[in-house]
Amino acid sequence: MADTTIEWTDATWNPVAGCQIITPGCTNCYAMRMAARLDAMGVQKYEGLTRKSGDRYVWTGKVFCDEASLDAPLKWRTPRKIFVNSMSDLFHEDVPADFIKRVWTTMRATPHHTYQILTKRPERMAAVVADENLPVLSNVWLGTSVEDSKVIGRLDHLRATAAAVRFVSFEPLIGSVGQADLTGIQWAIVGGESGPRSRPMLEEWVDEIYELCADTDTAFFFKQWGGRNKKATGRSFRGRTFDEMPQVSAF
Repeated sequence: MADTTIEWTDATWNPVAGCQIITPGCTNCYAMRMAARLDAMGVQKYEGLTRKSGDRYVWTGKVFCDEASLDAPLKWRTPRKIFVNSMSDLFHEDVPADFIKRVWTTMRATPHHTYQILTKRPERMAAVVADENLPVLSNVWLGTSVEDSKVIGRLDHLRATAAAVRFVSFEPLIGSVGQADLTGIQWAIVGGESGPRSRPMLEEWVDEIYELCADTDTAFFFKQWGGRNKKATGRSFRGRTFDEMPQVSAF
């Protein structure tokens, strides 16, 4: 486990490392830069997960399932919100369903924690949850990333997945998603891209999401404006900070 400065969670847990670029939202993924640094530091878990492309590092597509980390949350006694696989995607095609089931076993054994699983592959998430009969756990939230209108269809796959909480991360928001249907989605995170190659986020795109959330009673969390210096641009939207969290259904 690692504590984190990510505004909507408390810690990260990475039983899987490595990924690949599949849509424009992945282009400037912070995890590629972090994985390259960890590889350079000799952390075996990240060896060979990235390669140099021009003046930056990108995913090779290789993933590593870290058996040693599976039981780590069992040792964490203080309740935390835990972002699962900040350095990968649990539902990457090369992560075996049996390994995903073992992640579920750990989450079920630690009900004092809340787990937040975010994927860009919600179609596989829906299939694995159904095919493997993974139980709906009140401490496990399932989400998908949507960066622009071209991938709004991910929300349909998310809705098809049984979950105590379904959430969407509109980050990095690089285009309008004003036609998104948030029915059945309990939580929306909104954030602009940050870092040296960041693409701009328009305020009107955020306004659209805010109104969508109001229409569907979806909790609205505004993470950041982003940019080269995200601390300078801050988190204020409409003159205030939005840190809304979803209500959890009991099972």
